[in-house]
Amino acid sequence: MTGEDRCGNAIPAGATDELRIARAALTRLLEPGSVLGATAVRVWGASRAVQILTGRDTPGADERQDLRLALASEGVTLTERTWTTSLAGWAARASSLAPERDLASLGRMGGGLLIPEDPEWPSAVDDLGPAAPVALWFRGVGPLSHESSTLAVVGSRDATGYGQSVTRTLAGGLAARGVTVMSGGAYGIDAMAHRAALTSGTGTPPTVAVMAGGLDRYYPAGHEDLLREVAAQGLLLSELPPGASPTRHRFLQRNRIIAALSAAVLVVEARWRSGAQNTAGHALGLGREVGVVPGPVTSPQSAGCHRLLRESPAVVVSDVEEALALMPSGGDTEHATGDRRAARLGPGSRGESGPGGSNSTATSGLSSGAPSTARPHDHLTVEELLVYEALPLRNAAPVDKLCAVAGLGPGTVMGTLKKLQRQSLAEQRESGWRRSAAKEGSQRHGQQGLR
Repeated sequence: MTGEDRCGNAIPAGATDELRIARAALTRLLEPGSVLGATAVRVWGASRAVQILTGRDTPGADERQDLRLALASEGVTLTERTWTTSLAGWAARASSLAPERDLASLGRMGGGLLIPEDPEWPSAVDDLGPAAPVALWFRGVGPLSHESSTLAVVGSRDATGYGQSVTRTLAGGLAARGVTVMSGGAYGIDAMAHRAALTSGTGTPPTVAVMAGGLDRYYPAGHEDLLREVAAQGLLLSELPPGASPTRHRFLQRNRIIAALSAAVLVVEARWRSGAQNTAGHALGLGREVGVVPGPVTSPQSAGCHRLLRESPAVVVSDVEEALALMPSGGDTEHATGDRRAARLGPGSRGESGPGGSNSTATSGLSSGAPSTARPHDHLTVEELLVYEALPLRNAAPVDKLCAVAGLGPGTVMGTLKKLQRQSLAEQRESGWRRSAAKEGSQRHGQQGLR
């Protein structure tokens, strides 16, 4: 059995196995959306990238130049400081790599790892450019449907009765027409979209849940039964290897995968600042259509929907036919083609982040000016958010452990901890660092906005 490379050349089965192991290692080494890491993989190949990024070998002069030119073509300048700090971050995770174990673990659960060298690889994620995933873990019956027959349905976790009812009608109607309904497995709108698709779906698969952590455990825990059913009838996907924990940064990066794998995104309910708006921003940046279900002007759960209609090219959707009209094929899954419109400029188009990625603040993508309450972490840069998310809530952790969790080098982590300490977001104890107790209450309250 053979696979094919990106040029259509045959790859022997043994070579494909080697590539799968290398890419499995990379999913644990690189944080989702790492532009520098993913570009290194594209330029040097997966196996060579593992050798260099883990510090087992150093790149030659020609290899460094090839990487610089590839990044420059994407508008990214590779500085010596960026390279050094990124290497330090990857080195912190190098000792934890066990790709064969990860593959065997998910294999026992009926899953595996999909890599770009596989014929089944979804080419739609290539629209993410240098922030495209290096591989996708899966669990379920599959196969992964073409994006032209997939529509994402996303929305608020604290959905109202109105939002639940509309989602049931729209997602169920779409699924009954053979459309694969994609969402994020969260509470509220996501859960109703999956349930409606499982009940009414005729597509293959009827629904796909894209997760922000490893697929060896179901998250949120309250959705274990639902996610088991999705895996039994549909598909679970993730960039993260078994055992990886979901974080805010990973939730935001997960949203770009949902947008890329769908022909269009439908937002049913969304607060002023929300993960659903982040997904819509990625979709607009990728040239996908975005539909929005309007709600009562008095409902906070619809404030983000109205904001999208006011500030973006999103269109109103009120029934199944209007939702189908968002898709290039008009919902004709039998004759759907892979044609995608040219990408429009818009927020969240590439989701660049992580070591070697963007250092912009980790927000949802639309202009600010929100009437909602700001959360303590809203202003943080990507590096700061990675360190903040790595901090334990109770028992303090040493710096080396924080480095491994955040995927950043000791120098970067220590500097970031001092910044967080000055902002009362982190505190130092004898045994290490933890989140500031003064911020824990507001932090838990602020978790509402991201999915």
